[in-house]
Amino acid sequence: MNIKDLEEMSRESMICCGFQATNVGRAIDIIEKMKKEKATVFMTFTSNMIASGLRGIVKEMCRKKLVDVIITAGGSLDHDLIKSSKKYELGEFVMDDAKLHAAGKNRIGNILVPNECYEYLEGFMREVFEDMYGSEKIVAPSEIAAKIGEKTREDSFLHWCSKNKIPVFSPGITDSAIGLQAHFFKQGKKDFAIDVTKDMGKLSQISLNAEKTGGIVLGGGISKHHAIGVNLLRGGFDYAVYITTASPWDGSLSGARTNEGISWGKIKEDANHVTVDCDASIAFPIIMREFLGE
Repeated sequence: MNIKDLEEMSRESMICCGFQATNVGRAIDIIEKMKKEKATVFMTFTSNMIASGLRGIVKEMCRKKLVDVIITAGGSLDHDLIKSSKKYELGEFVMDDAKLHAAGKNRIGNILVPNECYEYLEGFMREVFEDMYGSEKIVAPSEIAAKIGEKTREDSFLHWCSKNKIPVFSPGITDSAIGLQAHFFKQGKKDFAIDVTKDMGKLSQISLNAEKTGGIVLGGGISKHHAIGVNLLRGGFDYAVYITTASPWDGSLSGARTNEGISWGKIKEDANHVTVDCDASIAFPIIMREFLGE
């Protein structure tokens, strides 16, 4: 890599660089192939991604219809609806957390979330649940996500998912502030319920009906597993890009590389795949500038 390469930072120069720069370049190539082959693109991410500035990139991807399906944790819905009206603060990774607690500020790494943000969420979700309860007593997580998107602003990824009919699945939605509010709402409406199995038919049909599928997976957890699990039904992903900082040596799903998924049939043996070992807040903007600037 020479000075000209640094100025251009082309994918070719990254592929030739070595180490994780090579994998970033390969990730760009694989995502481009997903687009060219018109693969059905499943995107997954953990909640902390939406607490960060990556929320804006996810929003643009949804606005430009670069993804077809989103699978994420309930906290992503929390952060998206909150940040559509409230601001988070930037702190440090090492702070006096007792003082933060006394000041009503919650720390996510070096991002601070004031308590008032969750107070806003409480009122927002009461309205959402009241609206939904008026027409249906048992709701799916994707229906909750769509309803939230109808009520958020254009800076919200859920807004664009609702507008562009991109389904958002959240199999672990009860593990979130939204889930807690659902519990409180249910105290007065005993017949209200979230059925997380209600989305399985819809999600599996998307996978089974696709000619080819691609996965863009940021982090791990339930979001990642739900995507690779449903693609097992069709013989695995044709394309897969993982970005993670987790280690594979403890056997965790978050640290599992793409090649491990091949052993399960969750990624095809002849798939185009790569794992980028990097903080997604660094690697993903570099990857997506190739597609969002178009």
